[in-house]
Amino acid sequence: MEPIDKSKVRIFDTTLRDGEQCPGAAMNEDEKLEIAHHLAKMKVDVIEAGFPISSPVQFNAVQRIAREVEGPIIAALARATRNDIETAAKAIIPAKKKRIHTFLATSPIHMKYKLGKTASEVLKMAPEAVRIAKEFVEDVEFSPEDGTRSDWEFLREICEAVIEAGATTINVPDTVGYTTPEKYGELFHFLISKVKGAENIIFSAHCHNDLGLATANSLSAIKNGVRQVECTINGIGERAGNTAMEEVVMALRTRKDFYGIETNINTQLISRASYMVKSITGMVVQPNKAIVGTNAFAHESGIHQDGVIKNRETYEIMTPESIGLDSNRMVLGRHSGRAGFKDRIVRLGFTPKQEELDSAYTRFLEIADKKKEVFDEDLVSLFTESHRKNAESRFKLEYYHVSSGSSTVPTATIKILINDVNIEESSTGDGPVDAVFKSIQKATKISPELNKLVISPVTEGTDAFAEASVTITLDGKRVVGKGSSTDIVEASALSYIDALNRL
Repeated sequence: MEPIDKSKVRIFDTTLRDGEQCPGAAMNEDEKLEIAHHLAKMKVDVIEAGFPISSPVQFNAVQRIAREVEGPIIAALARATRNDIETAAKAIIPAKKKRIHTFLATSPIHMKYKLGKTASEVLKMAPEAVRIAKEFVEDVEFSPEDGTRSDWEFLREICEAVIEAGATTINVPDTVGYTTPEKYGELFHFLISKVKGAENIIFSAHCHNDLGLATANSLSAIKNGVRQVECTINGIGERAGNTAMEEVVMALRTRKDFYGIETNINTQLISRASYMVKSITGMVVQPNKAIVGTNAFAHESGIHQDGVIKNRETYEIMTPESIGLDSNRMVLGRHSGRAGFKDRIVRLGFTPKQEELDSAYTRFLEIADKKKEVFDEDLVSLFTESHRKNAESRFKLEYYHVSSGSSTVPTATIKILINDVNIEESSTGDGPVDAVFKSIQKATKISPELNKLVISPVTEGTDAFAEASVTITLDGKRVVGKGSSTDIVEASALSYIDALNRL
């Protein structure tokens, strides 16, 4: 195990575990692996790859990440039981650097109603779980679940017990987003100053955003000695989400004068990470989201625009380039060649295979015929779509036609290539998109439940490239499909078919 370094704040990314617990954000193995590779490029210190015992998909995904992703520590979550811990240990065997993260509730309400255990029983179970984990790995993290609603003296006893048992990191989570920056900081100041052996371990913060305080709480923890923050890309996670990685990282970088400490993160890969997670999970990023929202570096007020023109620092505390955005977007058009297209794709952070590049370039020419200008955001969207289409698909949209109006019944006709056979069907619906979806159902003979459809423009203007994200459920399996086009009906159809292919 690497020696403990407290000169920087470690970033423990739990997008693939806690972030995935957000309703509708479930990912398959390939998608998890894609995000994990990007997190490694970002120089994340720890990737919590999943909760192996929860399902075979989780176990396999954690195992693949452990085998294929190098650089970060690969962590697996486990409850404080031997079976959970042994399963987590098996999943991370291939990893060069591995960690088991085990947890046990310590708040009075959780111990009584969730565990049905007394405080003395929990005080015995916690170090025992750590001792079991130490049979398999040197690096063990322990979390007293619902730590911010636990008795502070009891937490001190728990921390001392798990340190003695061999824990190397202690994470005190604000599991229900209850605490405040002042109290969370005080709690860590108390533990770091009072717990025997605190100087030999790393204390970690894990915050939820139920009161909108996750980032503020995490920064307060850092100010009071915490040297690991657990977070997710775009702040996704259960309920109101987790601490957003990009917010903590950029706050520490921008206000180094105040915090006096930074992370190892390559911030120029933040924008790409945000888009990747948004695209894979279908979780739309609000326009006014800090750091990665589409309006984060937009200036509409005349006063603001005038100030930025004269000196960017008048209204910008960080630059778009610092998170990987190009403030002077290169515009491509129908006359742009393949070389220029490839150069731009590479500069946007992709490493394309030739067949992916060919597919994306063909799609680019189609879009360029419909739009006067194709922006970076359009290129990211269409290349991501082409990358997905390169995977083997059972269904492929060949043709669609819709008829709709204020005094007509919306009707759609579609032709889908299904296992090399063209199937054509028609249907009516409450609107053109509903009619298209029902036609697709008739052709494929699959009728999932539609949970959510989100259509959002990638760029501005009446000819804007649009992305559609559809979430469907069939036989308990929930998937997200994506599609993009200058036509929102076509984008919706493509997203629905993409979702069916994922099923």
